[in-house]
Amino acid sequence: MSKASPIKARIREKSGTKSAKRERKDGYIPAVVYGHNQENLMVSVPASEFESLLKHGVHLLELQMNGKSETVLIKDVQYDHLGTNLIHIDFSRVNLNERVPINVPVVLRGTPAGVQAGGMLQQLQMELEVECLVTDIPEQLKVNVNSLEIGQSIHAKDVELPEGAVLITDPDVVIAQVTELTEEAEEQAEEELPESAEPEVIGKGKEAEEDQQEEQS
Repeated sequence: MSKASPIKARIREKSGTKSAKRERKDGYIPAVVYGHNQENLMVSVPASEFESLLKHGVHLLELQMNGKSETVLIKDVQYDHLGTNLIHIDFSRVNLNERVPINVPVVLRGTPAGVQAGGMLQQLQMELEVECLVTDIPEQLKVNVNSLEIGQSIHAKDVELPEGAVLITDPDVVIAQVTELTEEAEEQAEEELPESAEPEVIGKGKEAEEDQQEEQS
């Protein structure tokens, strides 16, 4: 059973652009806590500590503030227009016996037989939506692709889920496939290859314009 990772938070008394910028200048990320028919609560959390938890696939947090705590689920993390700096977080209140829908990253493992035969592996779905207890949220879903031949694919329904988890994503969605690597496809792949590519950070939410988000903080 997963435990909520503790993180110290501080309550924000003011909202708006200036207040949000001041929080970030102090090394904190503005956030809002909502849900369970309670009033929204404006808080902020240490940026470096939160980003470290996010990179380790943490979903469940225990916000510690002013002598009390709130168990929350990370619902959304929003970045600036460059997609590099976190500017806002949405937290949803939960209890430890609650089932929730959650998007979990899909990680492919192994080298397909079809790739060794000259094919190309494509990952078409980067995450799956599942429903499970908040204490049983997996960090990632590992999918072994060693047996994939050219022309074969793996669907959402083929992915092994943790005990008690239920698939919400369409079961027929293709997760990964091995296709024949034609000369045209190879040339196109080379043309689209960026000069320098960086791995995507798991857990990154949708990009949002900073000013637009700050108005909602």
